[in-house]
Amino acid sequence: MASKALYVVGQRRFVATMRKAGADMDELKDVNAQAARVALPAVQSLVPHRTGTLAGSIRAGATKRAGVVRAGRKSVPYAGVINYGWPARHITGRLFANNGVARTEPTWAKLYEQFVKKTMSQVKGQ
Repeated sequence: MASKALYVVGQRRFVATMRKAGADMDELKDVNAQAARVALPAVQSLVPHRTGTLAGSIRAGATKRAGVVRAGRKSVPYAGVINYGWPARHITGRLFANNGVARTEPTWAKLYEQFVKKTMSQVKGQ
């Protein structure tokens, strides 16, 4: 299954620091979900369409650690091959997930920036 996660450099350390400071990290999961939803349309627009099955398997998800755009499922096991390629079978990767996420980085990066600023101001105020 192809998936491209939206990671913020230093996010693990940031989460640990904010937890120690008593910040509510459930909000980070919401920000991760928003970021994944921002990237979703770009990823969907880059998916190669033969039958539409692969495009229909694209979805956004989130945890406290990352926003994730997933492609594929049990009935669409070839999503990773289409995205990353398979040189032994002469299949060139399309990198639709990677490129879609990269295209939208300025937009979803702002979401993280706003969250960090908001969280830092709350921690300072306590």
